[in-house]
Amino acid sequence: MKRKKLNVKHLWIQLADFLFPRLRLSITDRAVYLHLLRHTRLEGRLQLHFSMPWLARGIGISTGPVRESVRRLVVLGALRLIRRSKAGHVIDVLLPDEIRGLRPGSIPARGPARQPQSANLEALDFLKTRALRQSIHLRERGHCFYCLRRTDARVQCLDHVVPRVRAGRNSYRNLVSSCLECNSLKGERPAANFLRWLYREVWRATHHRPSWPPTRLAKRPVGARYRRFRAAAGTSCPAS
Repeated sequence: MKRKKLNVKHLWIQLADFLFPRLRLSITDRAVYLHLLRHTRLEGRLQLHFSMPWLARGIGISTGPVRESVRRLVVLGALRLIRRSKAGHVIDVLLPDEIRGLRPGSIPARGPARQPQSANLEALDFLKTRALRQSIHLRERGHCFYCLRRTDARVQCLDHVVPRVRAGRNSYRNLVSSCLECNSLKGERPAANFLRWLYREVWRATHHRPSWPPTRLAKRPVGARYRRFRAAAGTSCPAS
């Protein structure tokens, strides 16, 4: 099937007068979106396989802000994450009239659109859609939040820092990416309690004490993650 040729003038009007202000994209978000658009839809392609360093070099900024912008664009629906691996990311770049909730008819032909309030990440249910779930795995860069091992995308889990039984929400800050083993071992414990237990058990395994059956987690740098979690929580959690 022959693809319809893009009307670049109409596309630019949609971007400048509607999409950018409507989604409240930052300067970095806009640069990332336009660079990916340039290498996909403007070249007649739907998908692009790229790495974060390649994208950062193309825009001329560091990889940190670029990575955050890609996550945000996935959450907002401007990008669709197809696959993520060590070799890079495969994404679809959606045009303004292809973004869910911004279908033709809601996009004015001319003039700026009325701007709604910006999305509150804490109010969103991050288990609701695949794009939102993928944004949590993307945030952890393919590693388990607890044991720091690299996780297989086919068996990744989402875990609640504050368990659901303790009124934990499906929010951006309360969900983390974890491996299947840590997800099963944690159960309904709060993350702070599980990290304290994990830190203690890995120490025992490292010092050749026989109380730690899952030896695959031995000698992992969970102590650093435990200390960072304590600092983020602003509380003191004794290791024993």
